[in-house]
Amino acid sequence: MDTLANLVLGFEAALSWENLMFCLVGVSLGTFVGVLPGIGALATISMCLPLTFYLEPMAAMIMLAGIFYGAQYGSSTASILLNLPGSAPAAITCLDGYPMAQKGRAGVALFTTTIASFVGGSFSILLMILFAPALADFAISFSSADYFAIMVLALVAASTLSNGSFIKGVAMVAVGIVLGLVGSDISSGTARYTFGVIEISEGISLVALAMGLFGVAEILMNLSRGGYAKVDASAITMRSLLPTKEDMRAFWPSAARGSVIGALVGMLPGTGPTIATFMAYSAEKRISKNPEKFGTGVIEGITAPEAANNSSVQAAFIPTLTLGIPGDAIMAVMLGGMLIHGITPGPQLINNDPVLFWGIIASFWIGNIFLLVLNIPMIGVWVRLLTVPYHLLYPAMLFFICIGVYSVNNSTFDVLLALIFGIIGFGMMKFDFPAAPLLLGFVLGPLLEENFRRALVLSRGELSVFIDRPVSALFLGLTAFILLASIPQFRRLIARIVGIRRRNTTINE
Repeated sequence: MDTLANLVLGFEAALSWENLMFCLVGVSLGTFVGVLPGIGALATISMCLPLTFYLEPMAAMIMLAGIFYGAQYGSSTASILLNLPGSAPAAITCLDGYPMAQKGRAGVALFTTTIASFVGGSFSILLMILFAPALADFAISFSSADYFAIMVLALVAASTLSNGSFIKGVAMVAVGIVLGLVGSDISSGTARYTFGVIEISEGISLVALAMGLFGVAEILMNLSRGGYAKVDASAITMRSLLPTKEDMRAFWPSAARGSVIGALVGMLPGTGPTIATFMAYSAEKRISKNPEKFGTGVIEGITAPEAANNSSVQAAFIPTLTLGIPGDAIMAVMLGGMLIHGITPGPQLINNDPVLFWGIIASFWIGNIFLLVLNIPMIGVWVRLLTVPYHLLYPAMLFFICIGVYSVNNSTFDVLLALIFGIIGFGMMKFDFPAAPLLLGFVLGPLLEENFRRALVLSRGELSVFIDRPVSALFLGLTAFILLASIPQFRRLIARIVGIRRRNTTINE
C-alpha cells in the first residue's frame, strides 16, 4: 500500500508541466543521438550536464535519464539500416538486424525493436517499483569471486555468438581481453602494454574500437563488394511495418527472456547493457531449434538483445539510486550529476526524499510512452536513409564516425585508432573472425582482472575461493558445461544418452 501511495506521489510530481517538458526533451535528444552512429549517450550526457545546473534537481535527473534510455531506442536504427552500432550495446543488433534490412524487412525490424525496447523497459520499471530494495540487497551480496565467475560465463558464451569456429570465437575473446588491459594498472597505476604511446595510457577508447570494427570495417567491405543491397523505401507502408503472425509468435518468448536477463544483469553493480545484450543473444541462440539461422536475419536475434538492452538500462538505476553504486560509465556520470544537485543516492534516499525517488521512477514510464509514440511514426524516415546515394552515404557515415569518436575524448588519436581497427575488422571479416566476442572481451577484461585480484587478496591467495561460494561455483559449472557442449564428441554422447533414455521409456510404456 505504501508503494502504491508513493508511486501516485511520484506521478503527481513527474506529470508537472516542467518535468513533462524536460522528459520529452531528454528522450527526443537521446533518440536523435542514438540514431547518429558513434555519438552515444555518454558523450551527450557529459555535454548536457553543465546545462542542468540551473534546473531543479528532479527536472535535471529526468532529462539526463531520458537521454540515457532514449539513446538505446535510437541506437538500433543505425545498426539495422547501416550496420553501424550507435552505441556498444547495439553492436549485437547488427548481427540479425542488418541482414533483415538487406532482405527488405527493415521496417519490420525497426518496429519490432521499438516494441521490444518498450517491453524490456516496462518490465524493469515494474521490478524497480515492486522490488527495488530487495533486488538491491541481492546484488550487493555478490562477492568478487561471484562477479568473476559471472564474467567468465559471459566471455565463454560470447565465443558462441558467431556461426563460425568456436576456436576463433575464443581467440577473439582473448584478443579483446588483452586490448582491455592496455593502459594503467588498476593497483599500481603503472602504464602497461602502451609501448610508449601516451595517448593510450588511460586505455583504448571503447567507442573507437566499436566504431572501427563495426562501422569502418563494414564500409570497407561494402566498397570491396561494390555496395550493399538497398531496402525499397517506397514500398514501406504502415501495413508493411507490421510483423507477421510467425514473427509475433517468436517475439513474445524472446522479448520476455531478454527482459529478464537484462534486468538481472542491469541491477548488478559494475555490469551494463553491453553484457546484457550479449548474454540475451547467446541464450536465444543456445535454446533455438535452428541456431544456424542466427546471423541471417531472425526476429529473435533482434528482439532478445533489444529487450535486454532497455531492461538493463532501467534496472541499472536500482544500484545507483538505492546503493549509490554506478553500474557503468554512464551511470557514473549520472551519479556525479546527482551529487552536483545535492542528491545523495543510497539506502536512505527513498525515506529522505520519496518525491524525488518515486518521481524519477514514474518519469521512466512516461518517457518510454513518449518514445513509443515518437519512434513508430518516424520509422519511414529512418528507412529512407537507405535511399541516399553511395557516394554521399559513405562519406557521411565516415563523418559521423569521426565526429562521434572525436567527441568522447576530443582526441584525433582516437579517430586514427578507429580507422586502424576498421582495417583490422575488414581483415577479420575476410577471414571469418567474429568481432562481437572481441568487443565483449574488451569490455569485460578490466572488470575480470579487478575482481580476480580482489578475490585472491581477500582469500590470501587461495584459488578455492572461486568454488567455495554457491553462486560462483554455479556459474563456473555452467561455464564448464558450455565448454564441453562445444565439443562435438560430447554433444554426440549427450544425444546418444538422451536417445537411449527415450527408447527405454517407449519400451516401458
